Amino acid sequence: MSNRLKRLEEKTGYRFRDAALLETALTHASHGDGRRRTPSNERMEFLGDRVLGLLVAEQLYGMFSGLSEGGLAHRLNALVNKGACARVARKIGLGDALLLSPAEERLGGREKESILGDACEALIGAIYLDGGMEAARIFFAAAWREEMDALTKRPKDAKSHLQEWAAHKRFTAPVYEVISRKGPDHRPHFVVEVRIDGLEPATGEGASKQAAQRAAAEAMLKRERVNEQ
Repeated sequence: MSNRLKRLEEKTGYRFRDAALLETALTHASHGDGRRRTPSNERMEFLGDRVLGLLVAEQLYGMFSGLSEGGLAHRLNALVNKGACARVARKIGLGDALLLSPAEERLGGREKESILGDACEALIGAIYLDGGMEAARIFFAAAWREEMDALTKRPKDAKSHLQEWAAHKRFTAPVYEVISRKGPDHRPHFVVEVRIDGLEPATGEGASKQAAQRAAAEAMLKRERVNEQ
């Protein structure tokens, strides 16, 4: 096993029996420019995403016994997304171990959130394949501890929930725009529109831009949840 893989094993706290699984988890689709011998991590990322979702759901179910399905879903979306996975990837130095094409390397691929997030999910898939669910659970408990702690310490408003929901559904990030501002300076009234590519916009009103943004986010979340039922 190369020093590159050994260093990552030390950071993860997991020793692979089959080093080829770890190598695959770290191989970006660009590596070898189509002539690689090692498969890319795309299939393994698909598996790891599902394993991570189950681990997070299991953890949340035990932590928040009185929380509704919707509340659990919000928290799951905050933990199972590219941003959270990329933060974990940076913490364990996963970027240094990636196999990329020279072109992707020049473009800063080792720091790209999408590449790091996918590779982190692939790593979870590799651990699951090599050591089973318990091994994946142990890695998750250590690697996601800070994410879990942050989730329990900070309250989430509608804008945060919409951001997490959009990331989980692989949509673009929400964009807010003030449509109108009426009333005197001491009593303004704002109308804000929130847009996500591929979805109908939603509007909200409030006495401040922030309040109107939250109202717009709430309106979009409510509508999309109904559509998902």
